[in-house]
Amino acid sequence: MADGGTDPAVFTSSTLPSDPRLLATVTNAYLGTRVYRDIFHVNGVYNGAVGDTHRADVPSPVNVRINVLGENGLTETFTLNTRTGTFSHLVQLPGYTATHRIYAHHSLVHLLAFSITIKRSTTKGPPVTVQLQMQFTPQSRDLDLHKGQDFQGAQYIYGKTLIPEVDGAPQPTVHMIWTPVPQAVTLPGEEHERTWEFLTAVAESEEEVKRCFSEGTSLIAAGSLYSSHTQAWAALWKGCRVDIDGPLPLRQALYGCLYYLLSAIPPLDSPDFLFHGISPGGLSNGTQGEDYWGHVFWDQDTWVYPNILLFYPEAARAILKYRIRALGGALKNAREQGYKGAKFPWESAATGQEVCPEEIYGTQEVHINGDVLLAFEQYYHATQDQKLFREEGAWDVVGMVAQYWCSRVVWSQEEQCYHIKGVMPPDEYHYSVDNSVYTNAVAQRSLNFAADVARDFQIPVPEEWQEVAKKVKVPFDGARNYHPEYDGYNPGESEEQEGEGLHLSLHLSFEDTLQHNSNLGS
Repeated sequence: MADGGTDPAVFTSSTLPSDPRLLATVTNAYLGTRVYRDIFHVNGVYNGAVGDTHRADVPSPVNVRINVLGENGLTETFTLNTRTGTFSHLVQLPGYTATHRIYAHHSLVHLLAFSITIKRSTTKGPPVTVQLQMQFTPQSRDLDLHKGQDFQGAQYIYGKTLIPEVDGAPQPTVHMIWTPVPQAVTLPGEEHERTWEFLTAVAESEEEVKRCFSEGTSLIAAGSLYSSHTQAWAALWKGCRVDIDGPLPLRQALYGCLYYLLSAIPPLDSPDFLFHGISPGGLSNGTQGEDYWGHVFWDQDTWVYPNILLFYPEAARAILKYRIRALGGALKNAREQGYKGAKFPWESAATGQEVCPEEIYGTQEVHINGDVLLAFEQYYHATQDQKLFREEGAWDVVGMVAQYWCSRVVWSQEEQCYHIKGVMPPDEYHYSVDNSVYTNAVAQRSLNFAADVARDFQIPVPEEWQEVAKKVKVPFDGARNYHPEYDGYNPGESEEQEGEGLHLSLHLSFEDTLQHNSNLGS
């Protein structure tokens, strides 16, 4: 892989990776795709029931490539510019250059766009034709699509998902309008340079998709569609940037990771945007059978969230609103497992009910409840935004999680403390253990936070919350002066010894995805 000169935010390569999963992604909070992929995904649109629910594949009109095979003197450069959220393919030939640019508009999040620019090396010359290779069929294995009437010279399809997440759940509808793509574009002999712009708009309704497409075409006519996108990225980077002195690869790694993080967060100037969380694989991934099917884990609340909260509290607020909207599903999860309060799912999609394909995780990896509440706690202390808690449902989440922990503990007469039994710790090689130190500690923190908020709001604190928080067991070995991972843990024990009987599916982690996607070459 070649670097982008001395700019750590620019990644370039003369070749593409052989594994298509490692292609760069262009994403905003609503739409996401890998470049040169035949599908894209839409925020919150899942298809399939329970453990099979996954991001619905939507056919992609931006799956277009410049076709210049066999040309003499050809050189190619592929670039991901993380400053502008743009992927580009530059073709250089003796008489001209052709540039293909792809992006998911960062502020107008219902728009995907690409452009083709031909620029000759002389003022005038013979016409230059560039062939365009497009692989697009308006069909989907996840959506029942129908052709609508053309709109402003563009094509239009719409349809809803085939299978609801759970019985009675909504089946989201996707409406899409896109600019037809010709087989070739030609720069006339008397012109030095020309750009062709192509637009795809996606929304939940016909009215909205037509409005978004019209807004995009108006910006194209004014010559400002792309500039408005780069300006939005520039504003975003002003809020969060890390510059260090050090080797270029290290600086690139920082920019690459931040790019994929910032690509995922909800728009800062759209408080009404219904955000559906951050999946470890990002919005560009998550089709059936890959990258956790696009589900949301504790990665969002524990690992990703603090970084967003520090720099973009409004985006952090939108993430909490996702958990608030999913509270109904969490209440049902708890009831189905025989407990009170709310049990947030180990894997979450649209409804908040458990959608993990393997039952054991959803049943035993209960530390997710504490992870979710930890994000609420951080937000509360960082922002003092009492409106979210008093008026917009956050207090309901806090109270219901506290109630769950109180119903989940059992009293040990022998040890004179509360136990949490039969859990899987964050260490997934072990399961059905008692008193995971992480799980119990985060449960204790949940209860203490719930009591603190209740006092702030002058709400009577249930004695049970205080009693359980005070007396829940947090394993500690005084002789060795450390916290064992769980009851019966043996120091130095190999993780695989007790995990051999548990089949763990292998997926790309969030960190793997960041690393892979920040490299265009292999």
